[in-house]
This record gives sequence, structure tokens and C-alpha cells, in this order.
Amino acid sequence: MAIRAVQNKRKTMSFIVLLIVSILWLMPLVWGLATSFKTPQDISSNPTSLFPELWTLEHYQGLFNRPDTPVMRWMLNSFIIAGSYTVLYLIIVSFAAYAFSILKFKYRDQIFWIILSTTMIPTVINLVPLITMTIDFGWFGSWLSLIIPGLGGVFGMFLLRQFFLGIPYELVESAKIDGLNNFGIFVKIVMPLSKSAFLVAALFAFMGNWNDYLWPLIQFSGVDASMWTLPVGLSKIAGTYNYDYGLTMAAAILAIVPVVIVYALLQDKIIEGVARTGIK
Repeated sequence: MAIRAVQNKRKTMSFIVLLIVSILWLMPLVWGLATSFKTPQDISSNPTSLFPELWTLEHYQGLFNRPDTPVMRWMLNSFIIAGSYTVLYLIIVSFAAYAFSILKFKYRDQIFWIILSTTMIPTVINLVPLITMTIDFGWFGSWLSLIIPGLGGVFGMFLLRQFFLGIPYELVESAKIDGLNNFGIFVKIVMPLSKSAFLVAALFAFMGNWNDYLWPLIQFSGVDASMWTLPVGLSKIAGTYNYDYGLTMAAAILAIVPVVIVYALLQDKIIEGVARTGIK
């Protein structure tokens, strides 16, 4: 009984701590959402309140009606770029993860850990070489510069490799006996068993590209606004209309809505994929 009481106490304390952290994390989001529905007068008189005195859609209407803020165009650009990047990234990292988890070759693990160690290199260090590369290839200021360089990311490969290691190797051996080559094994055995892991990797890849700000800002400096991604467009709104907090918050809320919707629809699969990653 004493042990159970201690366990219950720990669970209660853990719940309280997590609840406090959740509230602290949600407060800025709730405040931003409330501010986007406030009137300018309400924002001036009650800037910290979480509930508008008078609900209004004028900030969202202004966001879509201003000719210098083509938000829907920016959102479409971000969808195309992030979607294309995610598909190509999953293809590349899944093949690499298969090689480093299922295939047997000399120095396999050593090569993997060397590649993984590159994640410790700060991204800022690579900016100048990447800019030079995009200029040499003629990609500077184009969407290709936002898709191709990021395909060398290691995190997705690590995530999928850890999941692939949990697949019983006997299945692979049985498939080889039945005459399947490595591509057939990957398509018919590994992929069907790893759907949740693919969803997690896809979500992280999509979110990373969707929310990227510094690299698109560098690439699109001096480029027509119709080519911009949503984060770059939002920075213009925040800079040009920095006095209009309602408009700025409406733009910020609009940027996170697609990611929230995707996560809400795939929440169970994402949690399953994260929980099972690394379990052999």
C-alpha cells in the first residue's frame, strides 16, 4: 500500500508539472488568437486580456484584402515547396535508413555515426557555402534553393533507421529466400510495417520547411513578392504594419493553422511512431 501511495503521489506531481508547463506553453498562443479577434480599440485598452470584448474578423478580412499582402499566394507557395521537399526527403532518407539498418556492409555503423555527427555543426556555418552553391547552380532566388539543399538532413534518416532496426530480420531473410531483391523488400515489407514512422518523419520535414525563415529570406531578397513563402511574407507584415497588432496576430495564427490541422488528424499515428522508434 505504501508503494502504491508513493506511485500515485508521483503520478499526481508529474501531472501537475505537465499541466503547468502546458498552460505556460499555451498562454502565448491563446493570447495571439484572442488578439487577432479584438478590435483596435480593445487591443489598446485591454492588451493582456484573453477574451475580446467585441469579436471581429476585420483583421483577417484586411489580411486577405490588402494588395501588398497576397497571403493566399504565399501560403500556396509554402505548400508547394514544403510538400515537394517532404516527398523527396522521405525518398532519400528512407533509402539511406534502409541501407544503414537492413543491409550488411563493412564499416556500416561507423559511417552512420560519422554522418550523424554532422548534426552538431551549426546551420549558420553552412550559409555561405550554400549561398555560393545556389548561385553557381543558378538556383538563387528560385524554389529549388529551398528544396534541394535541405535534402541532406540527417534527422529523418536517424528516425527511420531506429524504427527499421525493430523489424525482425527473419522477415528480411524469408523475403530473400522467396526471391525478393532489396527494393522489393523495402516496398513490400519495410514500408508497410513503418507507416507511423514515415508519418512522423514527414511531419517533421514538412514543419521544418514550412516554418523556415532565414534561408528563404536570404534567397528571396530582391525577388518579386509573389515568389515568397509565408514566413517571409509574415515578416513583411510584421515590419510594415508593426503598429497593427491584430493584423500581425491574424497572420501568425493563419501560418500555424495548417500544421495544427495535420497534427490533429494524424496525432495517434505520430505518437505511435515516436513511441515505437528505437524499440527492437
